[in-house]
Amino acid sequence: MALNVYLSGEIHTDWRDRIVAGAAGLDIAFEGPVTDHAASDDCGVRILGAELNKFWHDHKGAKLNAIRTRRGIAGADVVVVRFGEQYKQWNAAFDAGYAAALGKSLIVLSPPDHQHALKEVHAAALAVAQEPEQVVQILRYVLTGDLPG
Repeated sequence: MALNVYLSGEIHTDWRDRIVAGAAGLDIAFEGPVTDHAASDDCGVRILGAELNKFWHDHKGAKLNAIRTRRGIAGADVVVVRFGEQYKQWNAAFDAGYAAALGKSLIVLSPPDHQHALKEVHAAALAVAQEPEQVVQILRYVLTGDLPG
């Protein structure tokens, strides 16, 4: 049974790499957003033309990125959304809500000090993990029924 997993959220750390490496050998296809921050920010103006106003620059990029994100989440069996320490991932909150609205199995990956701020997002999730390795253990359990250790 293959599993399609969309990895959404924070793009500044190696959490995606840790999940993909940890899931090696499992029948999982991973997908996610463009993680090159500059490319993600500038895709709209690079493809559709320059904007003088930063709002419209960001607006174009956000809409093009939304096409990729919506397709990825819609095609996923499981959506993992990471809320990182340093940056405010407002788009991750949207992705979590979108995934939940589509009835996708949602795993939230967030630090313990975000518990209160993310209580509604956590309530929509089927699991809340603190480390990428816990996400791997969840995915392994889902596919094989095996518990860690």
